[in-house]
Amino acid sequence: MRILLLTALFLNLTFASVVDDYLSTLKQEVLKINPTFTTFDAKRGEEIFTSKHIGKKGKEISCTTCHTINLNNSGENTFTGKTIEPLSPKANPKRFTDVKEIEKWMKRNFNDVYNREGSALEKGDVTTYIINK
Repeated sequence: MRILLLTALFLNLTFASVVDDYLSTLKQEVLKINPTFTTFDAKRGEEIFTSKHIGKKGKEISCTTCHTINLNNSGENTFTGKTIEPLSPKANPKRFTDVKEIEKWMKRNFNDVYNREGSALEKGDVTTYIINK
């Protein structure tokens, strides 16, 4: 029991540290463009996450197409049919524990849905939405 509690505490601390570092880096990028920027916004992130666009394969999709609207549930990659584990770190403690993984998937998913890399503001807003969902 003690090991489980310590593991949970460690994952929670790792998650908080990684997310804080990631968002701090994104904030510095946004501040270069907009010096009056203060904080990322979960509501803007939700709009980005749920809005539909013609994706990289010419099909209308949104982030919810693969990840579902309930981020505590597993999803399915619309291109490959592979199962996607829950995106919410509350349901999947492995999420948001490695900056390189976050950056890799943000880049790939923005390219799939928007046919471009997301801006620092967009990535920060989407991350804020996901971790608060």
